[in-house]
Amino acid sequence: MVERALARRNDRENPIPTDVLLIGGGGREHALAWKLAKSPQLGRLHAAPGNPGIAQLASIAELDPNDHGAVVEFCTARSIDLVVVGPEAPLVDGLADRLSAEGVAVFGPSRAAARLEGSKGFTKDLCQRAGIPTAPFARFDGAQAAKDHVRENGAPIVVKADGLAAGKGVTVAATIAQADAAIDACFSGAFGAAGAEVVVEALLVGEEASFFALSDGDHVLPLATAQDHKRVGEGDTGANTGGMGAYSPAPVMTEEMIERTLEAIVRPTVAALAEQGTPYRGVLYAGLMITADGPQLIEYNVRFGDPEAQVLLMRLESDLIEMMLATVEGRLEGLVPVWSEDAALTVVMAAQGYPAAYRSGSPIARTGRAEAEAGVTVFHAGTAMADGRLVSAGGRVLGVTAAAADIEAAQKLAYRAVDLIDWPGGFCRRDIGWRAIGRNDRSFLHPKNPTESPLP
Repeated sequence: MVERALARRNDRENPIPTDVLLIGGGGREHALAWKLAKSPQLGRLHAAPGNPGIAQLASIAELDPNDHGAVVEFCTARSIDLVVVGPEAPLVDGLADRLSAEGVAVFGPSRAAARLEGSKGFTKDLCQRAGIPTAPFARFDGAQAAKDHVRENGAPIVVKADGLAAGKGVTVAATIAQADAAIDACFSGAFGAAGAEVVVEALLVGEEASFFALSDGDHVLPLATAQDHKRVGEGDTGANTGGMGAYSPAPVMTEEMIERTLEAIVRPTVAALAEQGTPYRGVLYAGLMITADGPQLIEYNVRFGDPEAQVLLMRLESDLIEMMLATVEGRLEGLVPVWSEDAALTVVMAAQGYPAAYRSGSPIARTGRAEAEAGVTVFHAGTAMADGRLVSAGGRVLGVTAAAADIEAAQKLAYRAVDLIDWPGGFCRRDIGWRAIGRNDRSFLHPKNPTESPLP
């Protein structure tokens, strides 16, 4: 594996094929597999655990991604050149460290750097040290002190379980009673070890946006912007979810706002991690609140977002494998990805009842009719095959993604495709992209593709 990596570096014009193992089985991973499969550098693509959509692009490995030893053994036996880790949990658990120690190239940060997502308190402390704009906060390891803090500061206020809680550990409390209930839920074990400590912070007011960048430990390569819809109900109402849809680019992220985000938030974060001996290598996803005072950090994720990955990768024209290898090998400086001038929009189709109790196993038909529409790709998330039929196997099940000249056109195309799918057991929001629709200024679209050092 080391020899193959050296051969790639020494012969950039005629690189040997890159055999890839993709870890994960959701919509983000289907989008990654879809884009990896388009790379001229790809040799063999394996995935674990995968899903029916990924299975059309990759060989599904009988492999438990949580068994790090088994992952290393698989990579060694098959001379895997690059492991792409989709979800956050294996990274926080140190999979990248184990692979790197065995000489396997891995796209994803070390356990120490992955604490940016694995511990909200760690990230808040880093922001405080580095002067990164974020909401005022306090950390607590006991319920009563946290409740006293809430009473001192009043509501609305935000309560967060410190660790990974599958997207369910954050409560925006409108009242003190709601904040108390959220604190009790954390310390009563509702989120397991993730709730052993809580972060209580002030509520930021503004418009949310997602910003993505690659880091090779020293250099930062900004990617495109996106905006997702976390609430289950139209008009961004109701319970929080893993994401009901997304679009790219995000109009609120002007060129000026992108530069402010890089200078005030992303680059200082990468520098702070490097200074403490835990360089960040991988994709860095900053969840932002665009306030009257500029961008402020809500949270970091150490992987691509879902469903943001679907719209970003739909617009990316450069070779994803080359970008990932440049990240792993410290070659990001001077590289510039090329993006489609089209917009992209994803509508998530979820199981009835989500994000509360829902049933799996309902049949899904005619996804092929949706994909027959020019510019449409249907990414699988929570799906499975049962008796030769595609069925639901999760809360968020499909990501119907469309690319078109602008967000309004992409929205119309995506919903036309949604309506071609036969799934009585599912539902979706009908207003994805509403914040962007009606904005006449198209300057937020990539003004032109760069001419210096473009990626292939």
